[in-house]
Amino acid sequence: MFSIVIRGLRSTLPRQSLIINTSSHFHLSSVNKAEDVESVQKAKISKAMKAYLERAKEYESCMETARLEYKLGKRHLANMMGADVESFTQEDIDQAVQYLFPSGLYDPAARPTMKPPEEFIPRKKGAEFDETGRPFHPLFYTGRPNFFQLLFDVVENINKLNALEDSTRMKGKSLDSVGKKIDTTGSEWLPKELLEKKIVETISDIEYDNFISAMNRLEAHPLSDRVKDFVFEYRKPLISKLDNDTIPVPQHDEDGRQCVTIYECLRKTARGDVTLKFPGTGKIEVNGQDLRSVGNTQQREQVLFPLLFTKMYGKIDVTANVSGGGPSSQAGAVRWGIAMALRSFVDEDQIARMRVAGLLTRDYRRRERKKPGQAGARRKYTWKKR
Repeated sequence: MFSIVIRGLRSTLPRQSLIINTSSHFHLSSVNKAEDVESVQKAKISKAMKAYLERAKEYESCMETARLEYKLGKRHLANMMGADVESFTQEDIDQAVQYLFPSGLYDPAARPTMKPPEEFIPRKKGAEFDETGRPFHPLFYTGRPNFFQLLFDVVENINKLNALEDSTRMKGKSLDSVGKKIDTTGSEWLPKELLEKKIVETISDIEYDNFISAMNRLEAHPLSDRVKDFVFEYRKPLISKLDNDTIPVPQHDEDGRQCVTIYECLRKTARGDVTLKFPGTGKIEVNGQDLRSVGNTQQREQVLFPLLFTKMYGKIDVTANVSGGGPSSQAGAVRWGIAMALRSFVDEDQIARMRVAGLLTRDYRRRERKKPGQAGARRKYTWKKR
């Protein structure tokens, strides 16, 4: 009995060793094949692919360096202004730059500024495929994956809203209980140039028209308010909100008339304040003198223009005190003060027309300084050959 068991063990040992050897040989061969495939794939990488990947890495490293410099500059500005670094916002940065580096340049693009790198460094597409040439995006071979992905998202949102509308109607409920139509008043679709910057791709006019028609279809859906964030991501306001959009509330004087006073009326070096009283007889005084005895015709027309534009001439009394600057800058300061005060006595449509006409825009232009080596700000000396 014991000898039979020993013989059985002997007969089984070589088989086990054979099985172990074959399995290990199979594992080694599979590993070798995988390494060969990987080496072949690496060998297939072209010079153009390597250059493309290097450019993508350089762009990412450049953006990372710019972000670090922005954070460091933000910290220095906060320390200079004596503010908390953690709660120092972009608005605080703009105010600090304007305070530390005052500029009288009219063009805002020429003034010193400090913005996050994402706002002034042009966006570029990241690596669209790996080292083996396999694209990351499923719509890569369309040529414009971001644009067609955007159209796909629009259709997907429409289908979701349609499914919600059908289920709501089948349950016998009203659509008002689950949503409403979106209100896009005061905004418009992004123009083609801004859309191309947003998706970092160039599209044709026909493709842009297709995008607008698809978004209009989504906007017209009775439940489009549920995708409000997606819709407004591709819209922009018609008129940007300004800091001085707060309309002053009229007060009452001793005669019971409504009155509004606007301070800090600026134009070049002129400073003044303007008070309007309603109802009035059309009396206009500048520094205690009647308007007819102040300045020339062009300057008097500047002061009267806001009243004539809003058809309030003869209905409001104006009292202005202005100092500094010349006659032209004083007239510009009074004109701006009258226009800002008139907002309290006209409707919103009239305010919108005043804004379009430029009456509510402060004029920051100043006299340009003389340049060294020149006869004036722009004038050059007469060139003489001998």
